[in-house]
Amino acid sequence: MTPEYLITGLVVGITIDIIVNDPPNRCHPVSWLGRLIEFLIPKLKDNKKSAIKEKLKGIILATSLVVTFGLIIHVSISSAIHLFGGLALIIGSILVLKVTIAIRSMEKHIDGIVGELQANNWKSAQCKLSMIVRRDTDQLDEQHILSAMIECIGESIVDGIVSPLFYYTFIGPAGAFAYRIINTLDSMIGYKDDYYENIGWMSAKLDTYANSVPARITAILIVISAKMIGADWKNSLRILERDHDKTSSYNAGYPMATMAGALRIKLEKIGQYSLGDEYECVSIEKCRAAISIMKLTTVFFCVLVSIPCILILHLVGWWEILFGI
Repeated sequence: MTPEYLITGLVVGITIDIIVNDPPNRCHPVSWLGRLIEFLIPKLKDNKKSAIKEKLKGIILATSLVVTFGLIIHVSISSAIHLFGGLALIIGSILVLKVTIAIRSMEKHIDGIVGELQANNWKSAQCKLSMIVRRDTDQLDEQHILSAMIECIGESIVDGIVSPLFYYTFIGPAGAFAYRIINTLDSMIGYKDDYYENIGWMSAKLDTYANSVPARITAILIVISAKMIGADWKNSLRILERDHDKTSSYNAGYPMATMAGALRIKLEKIGQYSLGDEYECVSIEKCRAAISIMKLTTVFFCVLVSIPCILILHLVGWWEILFGI
């Protein structure tokens, strides 16, 4: 089992995601997963409102979905490798990465909001923003809409790109898909309100642990990317050190604070946190710079982390063990 199949799948999968739009929701596996979770959520609620029972049901739901679908992907691709050789791994990797990473879809969302702002369609911009952030967008002014967009780009570098690629690097396509299940669960039920607090407890914990290493790797790669595009990489390091723990999320502060520092702007979620210093105004140009940093960070992760690790794991025989070859 040679590593060029995994590396080829990685490179082609990312390239396709950058240039090709996602399939419509009716054809998207993650959308199917979301509908399954929506169907199961009411069944997790306990009639007697027992916190322990709800938490137990949430643990069973999260672990069973991750393990079951992860194993299905792994066994399917491993079987295809035995039947058709390395080409099956390349094709399987491309397909899985296309539905688990979100480079093109994030850029498309941002372009849509930017278009509404440029046309002075504030309500439409607020509505489109609400589709990608967890906050009330109805009263946000232009500066806070732009801030939320850049925050979302920074955070999505972790959960929409680096984390699935990280688990692909060490576990193959099944790792990327298992991560996407964890992240989808967290986005749907990982809340701390009365309804979801117990049933979403395990999903939130899994997402926190799964993103912990990728978030910190991402912060360093954002600094490198900032240097490459001429942004303020020294300030990105300073703000990373100062502000990374200001968010309620254990991981989100790392990429967002680094992005704020690199762009020399203040990112603010009203009433919750403020990251960076307002040396310059948040603007559409800053959003576009954030997208450039997102893409460069993806490239650097592949070149500096993913490909070397895939090669090292090949030398120790990991892929032969994993795929049973």
